[in-house]
Amino acid sequence: MTRSTTRRPRRRRPFGAAALVAAGLTAGALPTIPGSAGASETPKQVREAAAEELKEVFFVGNNWEGTADVINSRGDYAKIGRINMIPDKKERLREIYLNPVKLAFFLGIRLGPGEGHDQYVDDMYTTKDGKSVVASRPSFADVVSIDVESGKINWRFPVSGFRSDHMAVSPDGTQVAVSSSISNTVHVLDMATGKEAGNFKTGDKPHENVYTNGGKYLWNMAIGEVNTDMDAPWQDFTKGDRRITIADAKTFEVKKIIDMRERLDAFGRKDLSDALRPVAFTPDESKMYFQLSFFNGFVEYDVHNDKITRVKTLPKNPDTSDERTTYVNDSRHHGMSMSPQGDKLCIAGTMDDYVTVVNRETLQEGPLLTASKPYWATVSGDGKHCVVSESGTDQVTAIDFATGKKVTSIPVGDHPQRVRLGHVPTDWTGPTTG
Repeated sequence: MTRSTTRRPRRRRPFGAAALVAAGLTAGALPTIPGSAGASETPKQVREAAAEELKEVFFVGNNWEGTADVINSRGDYAKIGRINMIPDKKERLREIYLNPVKLAFFLGIRLGPGEGHDQYVDDMYTTKDGKSVVASRPSFADVVSIDVESGKINWRFPVSGFRSDHMAVSPDGTQVAVSSSISNTVHVLDMATGKEAGNFKTGDKPHENVYTNGGKYLWNMAIGEVNTDMDAPWQDFTKGDRRITIADAKTFEVKKIIDMRERLDAFGRKDLSDALRPVAFTPDESKMYFQLSFFNGFVEYDVHNDKITRVKTLPKNPDTSDERTTYVNDSRHHGMSMSPQGDKLCIAGTMDDYVTVVNRETLQEGPLLTASKPYWATVSGDGKHCVVSESGTDQVTAIDFATGKKVTSIPVGDHPQRVRLGHVPTDWTGPTTG
């Protein structure tokens, strides 16, 4: 496998904020979660056919640029338009620079998770009517709703703490959950108004959010402290409380705490970190697959029996250093999605510069396709392709689930990360302002 020649040089991560105090909750019995569809990375309702007046699209969040490119969700993946996700940038920066505490965290985000850049757009979901896109903006510590026609902000919700992160939209499209990575909180907001419906506490640095059981439960994966250079295995105790928190999606009562450290140890993998990165559920939600900090591979977890069943180690790129402090935010591999049939996994080998499609039954990987710092993986609107963001070369790439081969690449903005299915009006070509 050859290395991309256009990738950006990597930076060594400076020290970030210290890990917060661990909550110390213990595991109890898993809530009963009957098999049901809808827990894959992309919510069920956006995979279904939209109303005739709406067009299904991909929103590609250009994190360092503060824009979202809107492209076709299948076929040629051609660009349709672009939205400025930070139309209030001057106002937000003025507010930050006049507050020493906010400024300290703003600069900390730039030097830590931002790799020397401000993080202006992380996650995005559109409303069911296709009129607005809701996005988390880490450096501005908020969530905003932006009108796709005018480019103006409908509402803004400042999160507790000083950084917003991954989101998830409820299966009915009425609520959006967002991780506040500094305050160890998940806020659940009304998609239409931005008002908080409720919240719950998590482990240190809440990250990925996933709705399961038709929207009955909300899972959050806390990754712990990832912005220090204390990455040696013997320094693992400094990483904080990394756990899965499962909450009732209506009452926000915590129903279950899963300490994956115990499950990994029981499986004989004490060498692996217990910090979960992206996850993917099977269509019936009986199994969950997840990536871990520092690991070039993934883990299979039996949800109903509450145990790890398989661990897959994927190939190393010989040009990738084994020095952990060179991994971006502790991520060796970051990004995975599952085919709609549940038979294939698409894996983004972030620091190893490749993407591969894995047979879920045998765990055999397919061709290793060279990709520059692939950071996220999702599924095309027709379910045929895995679509990954290549943050090192500012493009998104489609890979055929059936063959494991590349289909096409589309240039986008600066440092694409999250890619989400959504909808816009059929004749939409971009906002009138912004």
